[in-house]
Amino acid sequence: MLRKLLPFFIVATVWGLLIWAIIFALHLKKPFEKKELGSFITKPVIYKIIAEIPPPDGYQRMHCAKGSFGYFLQSLSLKKDNTVYLFNGEKKPIQTAQFAVINMSVGKENLQQCADAVMRLWAEYWWGRGDTKMISFTDNNRKTYRLKPNTTRPQFDRFLAKVFGMCGSYSLAQQLKPVNIKEMQCGDVLIRGGFPGHAVLVVDMAEHRPTGKRMYMLAQGYMPAQDIHVLNNPMRPSSPWYELNDTATTIYTPQFWFKKWELKRF
Repeated sequence: MLRKLLPFFIVATVWGLLIWAIIFALHLKKPFEKKELGSFITKPVIYKIIAEIPPPDGYQRMHCAKGSFGYFLQSLSLKKDNTVYLFNGEKKPIQTAQFAVINMSVGKENLQQCADAVMRLWAEYWWGRGDTKMISFTDNNRKTYRLKPNTTRPQFDRFLAKVFGMCGSYSLAQQLKPVNIKEMQCGDVLIRGGFPGHAVLVVDMAEHRPTGKRMYMLAQGYMPAQDIHVLNNPMRPSSPWYELNDTATTIYTPQFWFKKWELKRF
């Protein structure tokens, strides 16, 4: 009788050990994964402004003229960690797109999204210079929104809220001028107008002088409204630098892709 039951006992024992091994492995794995995710989210950023982010080996930063829009972008302040928060104070569910986060309020309403982030930075630059005549945007019906001279900060913020509600990627794509990818410079915009479309802004560039090769850095807002952030390059892990390759037709970013002929300029 015992001999007949022996194979059953052996099989049951093996299955029991296998089940316990799986449970033990899962028990070890879960805390590890949580720790890794948490450490990524709270990763400190050691750079205070965009211009402090080092260019790739062998490359030198392409410095923009002081007072230019490009110089303004390179001088943007960065937060101490790279966590992206939504307009309602919650963390963005996906925390892998950004290399760093720009230290600029997103507001408390779901307004400043993709193209809105581009318009925000353009408007902030000119408002800071006191030149409000350059702050002009058109909506899908070609109605123009212009900021009046001598506005206060609250008036400026209310103007932007109205623009964000009425304008978007479709209208901004119509307003901007096409640029050849070979002539890219800081302040240019990769944009696809649509419902929804998307837009990212060139915030820095670097050059390998012996060969003339160039790299560039991108920043974006996204849906729902969230902190504007410097993007990682999905093709170069943990790097914010993108190769300026005029032979490649597609540019891949963490959450969108563009064609090289979608580069435009204010």
